[in-house]
Amino acid sequence: MPVDNNWNYLPNCKVPEGEKLPSGTLRYGAVVEYEGSGFCGWQRQPHCVAVQQEVEKALSSVAAQALRVSCAGRTDAGVHAWHQVIHFDTTAQRAPRNWMLGANANLPASVRLHWVENMPAQFHARFSAVSRTYRYLILNRPVKAAVMHSGLSWCRQPLSVQPMAEAAQALLGEQDFSAFRGAGCQSNTPMRNVKSIEVFQQGDIIAIEICANAFLLHMVRNIAGALMAVGRGQQKVDWLGKLLAGRDRTQAAATAPSAGLYLIDVGYPEQYAMPYRQPPAYLLGAGAAQ
Repeated sequence: MPVDNNWNYLPNCKVPEGEKLPSGTLRYGAVVEYEGSGFCGWQRQPHCVAVQQEVEKALSSVAAQALRVSCAGRTDAGVHAWHQVIHFDTTAQRAPRNWMLGANANLPASVRLHWVENMPAQFHARFSAVSRTYRYLILNRPVKAAVMHSGLSWCRQPLSVQPMAEAAQALLGEQDFSAFRGAGCQSNTPMRNVKSIEVFQQGDIIAIEICANAFLLHMVRNIAGALMAVGRGQQKVDWLGKLLAGRDRTQAAATAPSAGLYLIDVGYPEQYAMPYRQPPAYLLGAGAAQ
């Protein structure tokens, strides 16, 4: 792509305020839904199939040129997304509807685009995001699921929701989450700001929903593992607060499985007019927490 700006443009980069994309280049945002059990995570990998490469291949087919995409948050192997947000730069001019329909025609059944729109140059799927919301679903009964077996975590021991909900409140606010940080995390800081956290139940499924400015590697799954220990009565309600203060991952519970984890929403400033997709009833959506 030709560069006619004075700053150093790279495809999908963060565009400084006051700068423009190169002449003829357009930036598009999109919302992606995927069932992650058949993928090694979001990020492109040389040894296995990732969601990113499937999305890039589909969009490249529509554009008739090689495209790369950037996402709001890289999900791990086996993790799902109801509302992942991406953006991409291209010189190909297509109507937003054509991007969506064309990409979906070339995607596997487990991946779908739900919204595509031309975005301002300053929009960036990752750096413009102000929050990410994850929901972790636990099937709490003696027998594992057959239907949705790859979409639910499972705990055979009875869990008490009220102590879990009380314990979770210790996580609110900006704190050092080293105790819930996975090995290999590349973040420069363990500080994260948890804006809200809820634990609620519908039938034999328990949901943990957590919204934060950003997340560390395995942070949600590590929190879910700790909350389940409280729910089983193995730890007291004040245990999570003590874990945070100790900042020692080795003292916390085991990492919960990836199967029950969903990226539910990504929040952006109002100026970008990003859509909100209400999670459906099968993901304990509207009214489930009542």
